[in-house]
Amino acid sequence: MGHREDLLEGAKRCLLEKGFTRTTARDIVKESGTNLASIGYHYGSKDVLLAQAYIELIEGMGGAFEGEGPALDGTEPGSVERFQQVWSNIIGTMREPGSVWRLSMEVLVMGDRMPELRAHLGRAQREAGRGIIPLLMGGREEDVTDETTDTLGAFYVTLMTGLIAQWNFDPKSAPDADALTEGLRRVIGAATGDAP
Repeated sequence: MGHREDLLEGAKRCLLEKGFTRTTARDIVKESGTNLASIGYHYGSKDVLLAQAYIELIEGMGGAFEGEGPALDGTEPGSVERFQQVWSNIIGTMREPGSVWRLSMEVLVMGDRMPELRAHLGRAQREAGRGIIPLLMGGREEDVTDETTDTLGAFYVTLMTGLIAQWNFDPKSAPDADALTEGLRRVIGAATGDAP
């Protein structure tokens, strides 16, 4: 690996250990075995490097969203059953000790103090919405339109952000996939006039 990759891997380890605000450029350099000038040369700033490291950590969660084995294959894309299975898998990642999702809360709270980081992650958030749509609705990510990303994708990202907040704040009272699915059924019922 070169300095660029070493920095990225070091930044990931620092994020998981210290979070965004407590990680210094010197921490990353120490963890990666590189030098301070390498951060500016390869990434422009520590915040951009941390943003990229965070994005890679989150992208690494994608397989966990699908679950192991043919779990999603047994559910119809766009169905309530698929919704329940995918959100069950996502929530499973939030239950893990040292979950990467706590970093999301740090960005939400501290984002105004780290504008470069916030801008970089804001762009990535839109693509996260594009990426989750095929998991729930079927199809391929590259076929998801901008309009669908900006509506359905934004809806799913908003749901995930709320879940992250609840699971970080009070895991004991945070909803599980069954509760989310029942809530969805009630919304659908009310919208179609089939509410109990």
